[in-house]
Amino acid sequence: MQWFSLAWLLGLGAMALIGPFGLLAWSEQSALLDHREQQIAALEQQRAVLRNRVDLLDPDHVDPDLASEQVRQNLNVAHPDEYVIDLEQ
Repeated sequence: MQWFSLAWLLGLGAMALIGPFGLLAWSEQSALLDHREQQIAALEQQRAVLRNRVDLLDPDHVDPDLASEQVRQNLNVAHPDEYVIDLEQ
């Protein structure tokens, strides 16, 4: 029984060192956490940009410049005194 208990404790110790959540995996988990935090910061920035556009397109008070930009982009309309130059990319 003592040998079994010793083997069990050695196995637990080994898992604490080399297991998926052990001390050796700590740096990998830390790097993954830093990468995820960078992704979250980028997504929050995109969310702020989209929230600003939604606020500008609020039906109660639409921003005239953004509305004009959206109409020109989506419907391909222009004023009669404007020239449209199509640039090939």
